[in-house]
Amino acid sequence: MTIAGTTAVSRSEHWSVERAVAAVSTGLTGVQRLGVAFSGGVDSSVLLALATQALGPERVIALLGVSPSLAADERSAAHDVARQMGVPLIEVATHEGDRPEYQANGPDRCFHCKDELFSRIEDGVAERHQLDAIAYGENADDALRPDRPGARAAVHHQVLRPLAEAGMTKLAVRTVARAMGLQVADKPAARCLASRIPHHQPVTPAKLSQIERAEFALRQLGFGDLRVRHHQEVARVELPAEDLVRAVSDPLRTKVLAAVRGAGFRFVALDLGGIQSGAFTLPLLSSDHD
Repeated sequence: MTIAGTTAVSRSEHWSVERAVAAVSTGLTGVQRLGVAFSGGVDSSVLLALATQALGPERVIALLGVSPSLAADERSAAHDVARQMGVPLIEVATHEGDRPEYQANGPDRCFHCKDELFSRIEDGVAERHQLDAIAYGENADDALRPDRPGARAAVHHQVLRPLAEAGMTKLAVRTVARAMGLQVADKPAARCLASRIPHHQPVTPAKLSQIERAEFALRQLGFGDLRVRHHQEVARVELPAEDLVRAVSDPLRTKVLAAVRGAGFRFVALDLGGIQSGAFTLPLLSSDHD
């Protein structure tokens, strides 16, 4: 597999589809057949769409890692997005939950998850589908964050990151997604279910199932962007600030309680801090550098 060199593309947010296709084409120079590590989120969807335009649909496939850390509705939605693009999607069964390092849930948990996915792709999937390169949807903003250990696994496995190399920020990615008419253009970020468990508390299938059921039930009540953090008997619910009052006002309050308790939690707490990306990892990384 190959690694693209860094391209000197401006980080300006004035991105057209044509510019984005050209930038991704540069990052995929020499690639004959590409597999895109695909989650159905906006970043990997934009990468998949741009790569398809750059290389042609017959030279690109989507690769979806499937394990208990992937919610069932996210799995279904990923298939819908790939189908919209006319790109074949291959499910790759991963077993990161069998790795003691992943179960231990240190700040490097994402490394072991991505290492498992990329290893599974290398150990048969790439050869079976005649792939000479794998890419994933890291954007330029994520590339600057310290709480993305999965990026180390990508480097280790020589996985391409065309969006980041092109300087496409999250805003640029969403701009291009809207211009391309992708159904996920405004989809909230949805990291894996394991990210809801505090570091150094074990990741187990039972906890992942609880989180999935609670989040699904809350989405059924009309909440879009949300997290259910697992604190043993306590579910700490994160919602955007504009949803906080609605969540604690009757009659919805009692429905929220019933929804989360129905997933097996005894207590339900609403975090006044709202949605907090990297809520568990960033504080640990900050303390390491104090």
